[in-house]
Amino acid sequence: MRTVFTAAWLWDGAGLMRDPVMEVSDGRVLSIRSKSESEIPADAKRLDFPSATLAPAFLDVHIHGGAGHDVMEATPEALAKVSGFLASRGTGKFLATTVTAPLDATLQSLSGLAKLIEAAKEDNWQGARPLGIHLEGPFLSHAKRGVHPPEDLLAPEISTFDRMFEAAEGHIRLMTLAPELPGAVELAAHATAKGVRISVGHSNATAAETKAAIAAGASSATHTFNAMRALDHREPGILGTVLTTDSLYAELICDGIHVDPSLVPLWWRAKGGKRGILVTDAMSAAGMPDGEYMLGGFPVHVADGRATANGVLAGSVLTLDRALKNFITFTGASVEDALPLPTRNPAAMTGFEDFAGTLRADGPADFVALGADGALTASVIGGQLQGATV
Repeated sequence: MRTVFTAAWLWDGAGLMRDPVMEVSDGRVLSIRSKSESEIPADAKRLDFPSATLAPAFLDVHIHGGAGHDVMEATPEALAKVSGFLASRGTGKFLATTVTAPLDATLQSLSGLAKLIEAAKEDNWQGARPLGIHLEGPFLSHAKRGVHPPEDLLAPEISTFDRMFEAAEGHIRLMTLAPELPGAVELAAHATAKGVRISVGHSNATAAETKAAIAAGASSATHTFNAMRALDHREPGILGTVLTTDSLYAELICDGIHVDPSLVPLWWRAKGGKRGILVTDAMSAAGMPDGEYMLGGFPVHVADGRATANGVLAGSVLTLDRALKNFITFTGASVEDALPLPTRNPAAMTGFEDFAGTLRADGPADFVALGADGALTASVIGGQLQGATV
């Protein structure tokens, strides 16, 4: 059956349309027209969001889990729970993100995730679809490792990466890498040639070391401000380089915990509407009550919205709809200006523009309805209303 969605506005990834009429069938968008130039079919189901803006569903390029499960479990049951939870919060696509673990365990997770990513290409997949893998670790700095287990960190070696890439059946799309480590620049160039995007992060790199990684192909930065060498006026370091390199994309965890709200406008001014990317870095506790949960292979304590391991922040319980609303609150940006950050920009950075980040005829019917303050009103994934409202 065809379903027609109407709203006050529609943002398609490029601009706004007033009074849109979007027709959907079998999980695809059939047409997008303004109310003034279209008639609503009498036999179609109709869903109206009279004060909302329709926009593409979100793409989270840095997420470890949710709904009580970690993506490194790499089982159909675990990923189904994570995917269903994400879909309910407006995320239509994501990169399943690993955390540093023993190499054999990582290889096993990558192999399992590769099979699930292939399965997600089928039309009967329910919930948010994993498009690829974000390898966060093991090629990280000991000095800025955060909660990544130090005993499992490895020096950047092309042979080790190639084992991971083979286990993942080529589905590694993004890799966090500390530029200052011996062999990091060579690995950045090698991985980039295979289509992997390099994100600098978990790093104590100087400005020069960071620029060398960018010259070798690095295109993004992992959770800006967090696990990065502090900014110094005589040595800008990785953070100063990230904020002043216009070509570089940059993630931000906008939960008001990882980065003080007063610094979010600084990041916004530096990266703007074309290079900023909102991420969650969410772990298995997202969507769950306070308690003890797992991140990869180690326990994390969650209380009052803060996830910690041994007193150190260990991911988040954030969702991208909340991140977007927080960003608008912290910066005063309009919904239209903020929307590229969880949609078009991550799609462009990862090269997944054909699958995410826009709304267009014959494209996937994955979209959200947002209130004037950016709050999620509804999530529609695969043309099906997910029932999430706030």
